[in-house]
Amino acid sequence: MNTITPPTSVETGLLTRVQGHFNDSAQLKLKAAEVMAVPICRAIDIMVKCLLANGKILACGNGGSAADSQHFSAELLNRFERERPGLAAIALTTDTSTLTAIANDYDYNKVFSKQVSALGQPNDVLLAISTSGNSKNVAHAIVAAHDREMRVVALTGRGGGEIGKLLSEEDINICVPHSQTARIQEVHLVALHCLCDGIDTTLLGAE
Repeated sequence: MNTITPPTSVETGLLTRVQGHFNDSAQLKLKAAEVMAVPICRAIDIMVKCLLANGKILACGNGGSAADSQHFSAELLNRFERERPGLAAIALTTDTSTLTAIANDYDYNKVFSKQVSALGQPNDVLLAISTSGNSKNVAHAIVAAHDREMRVVALTGRGGGEIGKLLSEEDINICVPHSQTARIQEVHLVALHCLCDGIDTTLLGAE
Protein backbone atom coordinates (compact mmCIF):
# COMPACT_ATOMS: atom_id res chain seq x y z
CA MET A 1 0.00 0.00 0.00
CA ASN A 2 1.41 3.36 -1.05
CA THR A 3 1.63 6.05 1.58
CA ILE A 4 1.47 9.78 0.87
CA THR A 5 4.55 11.59 2.04
CA PRO A 6 3.87 15.16 3.18
CA PRO A 7 5.82 17.79 1.19
CA THR A 8 8.97 19.12 2.77
CA SER A 9 9.40 22.82 3.48
CA VAL A 10 11.65 23.07 0.40
CA GLU A 11 9.04 21.39 -1.79
CA THR A 12 6.33 23.64 -0.35
CA GLY A 13 8.37 26.70 -1.23
CA LEU A 14 9.01 25.42 -4.75
CA LEU A 15 5.35 24.53 -5.16
CA THR A 16 4.34 28.09 -4.30
CA ARG A 17 6.96 29.43 -6.67
CA VAL A 18 5.89 27.19 -9.55
CA GLN A 19 2.23 28.03 -9.05
CA GLY A 20 3.21 31.70 -9.00
CA HIS A 21 4.84 31.40 -12.42
CA PHE A 22 1.66 29.87 -13.86
CA ASN A 23 -0.50 32.57 -12.28
CA ASP A 24 1.76 35.42 -13.41
CA SER A 25 1.87 34.04 -16.95
CA ALA A 26 -1.90 33.60 -17.10
CA GLN A 27 -2.58 37.10 -15.77
CA LEU A 28 -0.15 38.66 -18.23
CA LYS A 29 -1.72 36.84 -21.17
CA LEU A 30 -5.14 38.22 -20.23
CA LYS A 31 -3.71 41.73 -19.89
CA ALA A 32 -1.72 41.41 -23.12
CA ALA A 33 -4.76 40.31 -25.10
CA GLU A 34 -6.31 43.74 -24.53
CA VAL A 35 -3.40 45.61 -26.15
CA MET A 36 -2.02 43.03 -28.57
CA ALA A 37 -5.10 41.63 -30.31
CA VAL A 38 -5.48 44.52 -32.76
CA PRO A 39 -1.83 44.63 -33.89
CA ILE A 40 -1.86 40.84 -34.23
CA CYS A 41 -4.89 41.06 -36.53
CA ARG A 42 -3.14 43.74 -38.58
CA ALA A 43 -0.02 41.60 -38.79
CA ILE A 44 -2.10 38.67 -40.02
CA ASP A 45 -3.51 40.86 -42.78
CA ILE A 46 -0.02 41.97 -43.83
CA MET A 47 1.29 38.40 -43.87
CA VAL A 48 -1.65 37.00 -45.81
CA LYS A 49 -1.33 39.71 -48.47
CA CYS A 50 2.38 38.92 -48.69
CA LEU A 51 1.76 35.20 -49.19
CA LEU A 52 -1.04 35.74 -51.73
CA ALA A 53 1.33 37.95 -53.73
CA ASN A 54 3.86 35.09 -53.86
CA GLY A 55 5.99 36.74 -51.22
CA LYS A 56 7.67 35.09 -48.26
CA ILE A 57 8.13 35.76 -44.58
CA LEU A 58 11.69 36.02 -43.24
CA ALA A 59 12.01 35.58 -39.47
CA CYS A 60 14.89 36.37 -37.13
CA GLY A 61 15.79 36.69 -33.47
CA ASN A 62 18.39 35.62 -30.91
CA GLY A 63 18.36 32.85 -28.31
CA GLY A 64 14.78 31.99 -27.40
CA SER A 65 13.64 34.38 -30.12
CA ALA A 66 15.73 32.41 -32.63
CA ALA A 67 13.81 29.31 -31.55
CA ASP A 68 10.56 31.24 -31.99
CA SER A 69 11.64 32.22 -35.50
CA GLN A 70 12.22 28.58 -36.36
CA HIS A 71 8.98 27.52 -34.68
CA PHE A 72 6.97 30.03 -36.73
CA SER A 73 8.71 29.11 -39.98
CA ALA A 74 8.08 25.41 -39.37
CA GLU A 75 4.37 25.99 -38.69
CA LEU A 76 4.00 27.80 -42.02
CA LEU A 77 6.22 25.59 -44.18
CA ASN A 78 4.73 22.37 -42.87
CA ARG A 79 1.34 22.91 -41.23
CA PHE A 80 -0.20 24.43 -38.13
CA GLU A 81 -3.42 22.64 -37.10
CA ARG A 82 -5.01 22.13 -40.52
CA GLU A 83 -3.99 20.43 -43.73
CA ARG A 84 -2.93 22.92 -46.41
CA PRO A 85 -0.11 23.52 -48.88
CA GLY A 86 3.11 24.79 -47.36
CA LEU A 87 3.51 28.55 -47.03
CA ALA A 88 6.74 30.41 -47.81
CA ALA A 89 8.70 31.23 -44.66
CA ILE A 90 12.42 31.19 -43.86
CA ALA A 91 14.07 31.37 -40.44
CA LEU A 92 17.31 33.32 -40.84
CA THR A 93 18.70 31.67 -37.69
CA THR A 94 19.41 28.15 -38.93
CA ASP A 95 22.24 28.23 -41.49
CA THR A 96 25.35 28.00 -39.33
CA SER A 97 27.73 28.37 -42.27
CA THR A 98 26.08 31.62 -43.32
CA LEU A 99 25.77 32.94 -39.77
CA THR A 100 29.37 32.21 -38.84
CA ALA A 101 30.75 33.45 -42.17
CA ILE A 102 29.02 36.81 -41.79
CA ALA A 103 29.96 37.10 -38.12
CA ASN A 104 33.57 36.20 -38.87
CA ASP A 105 34.05 38.25 -42.04
CA TYR A 106 31.98 41.28 -41.02
CA ASP A 107 30.17 41.62 -37.72
CA TYR A 108 27.62 39.65 -35.70
CA ASN A 109 25.26 42.59 -35.97
CA LYS A 110 25.00 41.86 -39.71
CA VAL A 111 24.14 38.16 -39.54
CA PHE A 112 20.48 38.83 -40.36
CA SER A 113 20.70 42.05 -42.36
CA LYS A 114 22.97 40.56 -45.03
CA GLN A 115 20.53 37.67 -45.47
CA VAL A 116 17.60 40.08 -45.73
CA SER A 117 19.48 42.14 -48.33
CA ALA A 118 20.19 39.01 -50.37
CA LEU A 119 16.83 37.25 -50.05
CA GLY A 120 14.28 39.98 -49.41
CA GLN A 121 11.91 41.30 -52.09
CA PRO A 122 9.32 44.13 -52.00
CA ASN A 123 6.41 41.69 -51.47
CA ASP A 124 8.10 40.03 -48.49
CA VAL A 125 7.61 40.55 -44.76
CA LEU A 126 10.25 40.48 -42.02
CA LEU A 127 9.18 39.01 -38.69
CA ALA A 128 11.66 40.61 -36.27
CA ILE A 129 11.62 39.13 -32.75
CA SER A 130 13.34 40.71 -29.75
CA THR A 131 12.16 40.50 -26.15
CA SER A 132 14.05 43.68 -25.24
CA GLY A 133 13.45 45.53 -28.49
CA ASN A 134 17.16 46.37 -28.48
CA SER A 135 18.79 43.47 -30.34
CA LYS A 136 21.25 45.19 -32.66
CA ASN A 137 21.34 42.48 -35.32
CA VAL A 138 17.53 42.47 -35.46
CA ALA A 139 17.53 46.27 -35.74
CA HIS A 140 20.00 46.03 -38.64
CA ALA A 141 17.68 43.49 -40.28
CA ILE A 142 14.79 45.96 -40.06
CA VAL A 143 16.86 48.66 -41.77
CA ALA A 144 17.79 46.17 -44.51
CA ALA A 145 14.12 45.18 -44.89
CA HIS A 146 13.12 48.80 -45.39
CA ASP A 147 15.88 49.17 -47.98
CA ARG A 148 14.34 46.20 -49.81
CA GLU A 149 10.86 47.80 -49.53
CA MET A 150 9.64 45.08 -47.20
CA ARG A 151 7.15 45.56 -44.40
CA VAL A 152 8.09 44.57 -40.87
CA VAL A 153 6.17 42.84 -38.11
CA ALA A 154 8.09 43.26 -34.85
CA LEU A 155 7.45 41.06 -31.83
CA THR A 156 8.89 42.88 -28.82
CA GLY A 157 8.54 43.68 -25.12
CA ARG A 158 9.66 46.40 -22.69
CA GLY A 159 8.01 49.19 -24.64
CA GLY A 160 9.52 48.17 -27.97
CA GLY A 161 13.00 49.57 -27.30
CA GLU A 162 15.11 50.87 -30.17
CA ILE A 163 13.35 48.55 -32.61
CA GLY A 164 10.05 50.30 -31.96
CA LYS A 165 11.66 53.58 -33.02
CA LEU A 166 12.84 52.07 -36.33
CA LEU A 167 9.40 50.95 -37.47
CA SER A 168 7.55 52.89 -40.15
CA GLU A 169 3.84 53.69 -40.18
CA GLU A 170 3.29 50.65 -42.43
CA ASP A 171 4.97 48.29 -39.97
CA ILE A 172 3.41 46.58 -36.96
CA ASN A 173 4.80 46.36 -33.44
CA ILE A 174 3.29 43.57 -31.36
CA CYS A 175 4.66 44.60 -27.99
CA VAL A 176 4.16 42.62 -24.77
CA PRO A 177 3.39 44.97 -21.86
CA HIS A 178 6.00 43.51 -19.52
CA SER A 179 9.70 43.73 -18.67
CA GLN A 180 10.61 40.15 -17.67
CA THR A 181 12.15 38.09 -20.46
CA ALA A 182 10.50 34.78 -19.55
CA ARG A 183 7.02 36.31 -19.39
CA ILE A 184 7.56 38.16 -22.68
CA GLN A 185 8.67 34.96 -24.41
CA GLU A 186 5.61 33.10 -23.13
CA VAL A 187 3.30 35.71 -24.63
CA HIS A 188 5.34 35.77 -27.84
CA LEU A 189 4.54 32.10 -28.32
CA VAL A 190 0.81 32.74 -27.96
CA ALA A 191 1.12 35.63 -30.44
CA LEU A 192 2.92 33.40 -32.96
CA HIS A 193 0.19 30.78 -32.68
CA CYS A 194 -2.41 33.52 -33.20
CA LEU A 195 -0.57 34.57 -36.36
CA CYS A 196 -0.49 31.00 -37.64
CA ASP A 197 -4.15 30.41 -36.87
CA GLY A 198 -5.15 33.77 -38.35
CA ILE A 199 -3.25 33.09 -41.58
CA ASP A 200 -4.88 29.67 -41.94
CA THR A 201 -8.35 31.02 -41.13
CA THR A 202 -8.01 33.85 -43.63
CA LEU A 203 -6.76 31.58 -46.38
CA LEU A 204 -8.95 28.54 -45.71
CA GLY A 205 -11.96 29.91 -43.85
CA ALA A 206 -13.10 29.15 -40.32
CA GLU A 207 -13.62 25.53 -39.38
